[in-house]
Amino acid sequence: MSTATTAHTAVLKTEARLFRREPGALFWLVVFPSALLTILGLIPSFREPGAAPGGLRVIDLYVPVAVLLALSVAGVQTMPVQLTGYRERGILRRLSTTPARPASLLLASLVLHAGAVLVSVLLALAVGRLAFGVALPAQPAGYVLALLVTTLAAFALGCALSALSRTVKAAQTLGTVVFFPMMFTAGVWIPVPSMPQALRQIVEWSPLGAASQALGQAAAGHWPSWSHLGVTALWAAALLTVAVRRFRWE
Repeated sequence: MSTATTAHTAVLKTEARLFRREPGALFWLVVFPSALLTILGLIPSFREPGAAPGGLRVIDLYVPVAVLLALSVAGVQTMPVQLTGYRERGILRRLSTTPARPASLLLASLVLHAGAVLVSVLLALAVGRLAFGVALPAQPAGYVLALLVTTLAAFALGCALSALSRTVKAAQTLGTVVFFPMMFTAGVWIPVPSMPQALRQIVEWSPLGAASQALGQAAAGHWPSWSHLGVTALWAAALLTVAVRRFRWE
């Protein structure tokens, strides 16, 4: 094993230990989406057949919302603060003199957040299925594709927010400002399929609004619309461009 590979592995192990020491962040990222889904599922009217568009129950629409909520927390609440903190404390600058390089730290953060999001997604699907009888995605390949594209967009947003923030406080403020509109477009308050048509058409141009529709289509057994996947992918590309151009190691 090369020196660089050994250094990358050491960084990943260290970051994993630090990640586990943040129970608050792990709660909001892994537990909270399923907890919210459980609370909503206990509302009797949310379990009534035909209460939502397409003959679905309201709780059926909230499983994709729980998935998007986990991605929102990772993309705008935890990742930007963590990465900006490393830069503000000079950790990225010091790593540049080691075989690990700052990119190792960024990659470790992405891997750990992706793992936490995966656990959150599986937990939401399990709670929906076992507790409320929500069907598992009938088009699993399309669901996975939509989830991967949405994850890329959420993480690109996190990197862009970090690139635009000079301090941890700025990253927290900017993340909070972005988080609430993202929750709306993800359908936390009103599931996107239940929105009035004019509002839904506007929301579908946002990354999570389009992703919500793509996930919902895959869950219903249809291949996700390429237009919805394309909108989310374009947002990911634009945000990655901002992150690459504006990000500084120091």
